[in-house]
Amino acid sequence: MSKHPEVASDVEDLAQSIADQVESFLLAVREIASSGDPSRAVPLLLLEVSQLLLAGARLGVQIDFVPSEEYEPDAGPDPDLDRIREELAKLLDGFDDYTEVFDPYVDPPDLVPSRVSDDVTAIAGRVAHGLQHFRAGRVDEALWWWQFSYVSSWGAEASGVLRALQSVVSHDRLDTDVDRTAEMERVAIAEALAQQAE
Repeated sequence: MSKHPEVASDVEDLAQSIADQVESFLLAVREIASSGDPSRAVPLLLLEVSQLLLAGARLGVQIDFVPSEEYEPDAGPDPDLDRIREELAKLLDGFDDYTEVFDPYVDPPDLVPSRVSDDVTAIAGRVAHGLQHFRAGRVDEALWWWQFSYVSSWGAEASGVLRALQSVVSHDRLDTDVDRTAEMERVAIAEALAQQAE
């Protein structure tokens, strides 16, 4: 993408960095969804969502971006992500559904049922929309859209997905360790009983 004289170089560098991360996320989500490999889906999604959240955090700490046009220019049709949603739902069968705390500062907190497949697909759609503006050369519009949608929607969705995926990984690792420890204890008891019987 060529440099735009009306956009400061540091702002354009930020936009390029965010665009690169968005492209990487979209490509990875497509590949994960079509892989048919549920054993790798959770750790890979955990990695990709974590990296996208880092990009979002970089947007969140910036001053508010203001688009140059009063009304959002047409970015073209949004990508059809239904197939990705369906493939992810199949891959994540058994741990697609999770419960999210909508706002941790509300007392009592609102618990919201969510699905990893729905949320990842919604996030992909929102960041892809900003990427369309970026590719069309509307850097300020892309940054505004990414920042606004991060603060208003996909940042919270990605945080919820991250917690859900991290929980799956934790249960997988820690529960397995507990099971192994219990199995080792049973073997040790059986060996001790066998020695006593001799």
